[in-house]
Amino acid sequence: MPKMPRLTAEQAEQLLLRAGFQYVRCKGSHKIYQRAAEMFVVPCHTGRVLHPKITKDLIEMIGKNSGA
Repeated sequence: MPKMPRLTAEQAEQLLLRAGFQYVRCKGSHKIYQRAAEMFVVPCHTGRVLHPKITKDLIEMIGKNSGA
């Protein structure tokens, strides 16, 4: 199994926006994105890398409707 890519919050936001998610709101240091009935929360800590579990969930969420 290949290793998960290491993403920052900014990179995750770009992926979500390209996948059709829209920025909804912010609560503290977390940004919430929504596409139809799906929501994804990105913890935004400048310069820090996201936890691999968050990256895995992000990739699964984006790939769910793209046929991947």
